[in-house]
Amino acid sequence: MINEQKHKAAIIVAPNGARKTRQDHPAVPVTIEQIVDDVIACRDAGAAMVHLHARDKNGLHSLEIDDNLATLAAVKQAVGESIIVQLTTEAVGQYQPDQQMLLIKETMPEAASFALKELIPDDSYLPVAQQFFHWVVESGIIAQYILYSVEDVQRYFSLIKQGILPSKNHHILLVLGRYHKQLRSSVTDLAPFLSEQLLTTKTPWATCAFGPQEQQCLISAMLMGGDIRIGFENNHFNSKGEIADSNAQQIIDIKAVSSLLNIDLHNADSFRQVLCPQ
Repeated sequence: MINEQKHKAAIIVAPNGARKTRQDHPAVPVTIEQIVDDVIACRDAGAAMVHLHARDKNGLHSLEIDDNLATLAAVKQAVGESIIVQLTTEAVGQYQPDQQMLLIKETMPEAASFALKELIPDDSYLPVAQQFFHWVVESGIIAQYILYSVEDVQRYFSLIKQGILPSKNHHILLVLGRYHKQLRSSVTDLAPFLSEQLLTTKTPWATCAFGPQEQQCLISAMLMGGDIRIGFENNHFNSKGEIADSNAQQIIDIKAVSSLLNIDLHNADSFRQVLCPQ
């Protein structure tokens, strides 16, 4: 009898993102205190990792070093090692690759996310990107590569083959619905991403999804062996199409479904072991 290890999924939470404010939803965390409180609540609800966006004094997205150091320090002081804290490098049209890379060098988070389209916008950036991404792994930082399309996935595997991207200690995030004019995804959006190459890679992957069908998309990803990212950054509606109560409640709701489907979930420690095997 073949004894295959049962797949466990990780829940990553993205509580605020770069653009949403409390006008979009009154529970979107924008101040450091609000972000800390939300991370604690999401950890207690079952998140293994948080995708952290710092905001400036006006509540706007910031990759400024001081804003990120302050937010990161406050969160780490509150949660310690009980949840993996991942810092975003999202540009939102305001920052250049050198600024995005400098942020990670100056803050040294446990984990960081990188949109390949932003960090390597064309081949002229390949030498710098190769040096940076290999430094990330050598520094013990868990990289997550954000991919928005099938073409992005193909490019990712090509960059691995070329040695531009390291082949270990990283994670993939597949984004569904980013190119829909209303930022809405459906379960069928996942299928084109799921090539044999992706499904047979040893690199763990996750999905996030825009719009009210977020939870259906994420459940499908878990059933296919992926991790998931949930939260107000991508969607603030619950599975009934109603305004969600909170990021933590979104986690609780999807945990209930995963339990019914007999899908086991990672905590921070077990997820670390998957992302950075010894």
